[in-house]
Amino acid sequence: MTIIELPRNIASTDVDGALMSWWDADAECTVAIARPSDNDARWQEYLHGAERSYRAHGIGNAIDVDAIHRSADTTLFWTMLDPTGTVVGGIRAVGPLTSPLESHAVVEWAGQPGLPAVSKMIADRIPFGVVEMKSAWVTDDPNRNRGLTTTLARAGCQVLAVLGVQFCMATCAHHVLARWRSSGGVVAPIRSTPYPDARFRTKLMWWDRRTVASLAAPSQTAKIIAEMADISQSLHNSSRHAPAGG
Repeated sequence: MTIIELPRNIASTDVDGALMSWWDADAECTVAIARPSDNDARWQEYLHGAERSYRAHGIGNAIDVDAIHRSADTTLFWTMLDPTGTVVGGIRAVGPLTSPLESHAVVEWAGQPGLPAVSKMIADRIPFGVVEMKSAWVTDDPNRNRGLTTTLARAGCQVLAVLGVQFCMATCAHHVLARWRSSGGVVAPIRSTPYPDARFRTKLMWWDRRTVASLAAPSQTAKIIAEMADISQSLHNSSRHAPAGG
């Protein structure tokens, strides 16, 4: 197991089955990155939490846990654990993509004028590495959800370092765009889609590894730089000390 060594007054913490984990003092939670196969119990807790959250907000049709299981397309998932070890938020990564058809965005724009532009944007970036972030949620506790959302927004930057890709994409309802912009995400100049239903104007967002730090909100920039650097260094150290194959 690799634990990110985080100086800068952030304490690392060991989480069972996690590839990487650390304590986030601002959100008062432990952030853990893992593969679904690393800890099935936590993977299930994350998915059931996402399902409950989506249903509570009246968009249960936007998540199908059974389909997520069947597709087995989740490369990594992020969980945010409170001091008791309870999952209070998370997100999952799909990819790196090899075709626009692997992205859920083409489903969300199906039948909409913006579909060709969505497909082209993805196809143009695939040679440089594209990962899609999906199924984001945080607890509805008003005393915690703002801090958790701010921390979760940086997962789109962290995945760039973990998987070594240049681009991360996500689809976001119009009312939450500002939260995701805070971590350097850029809204694509493509007409919104009424997904999951006519109440919403969902947009496509991109994170570019070369620009996220410069485009992020000032309150996020230092954390993005530190976390991406520490993840890259941790992976470098892990590969350097890995046993040679026979």
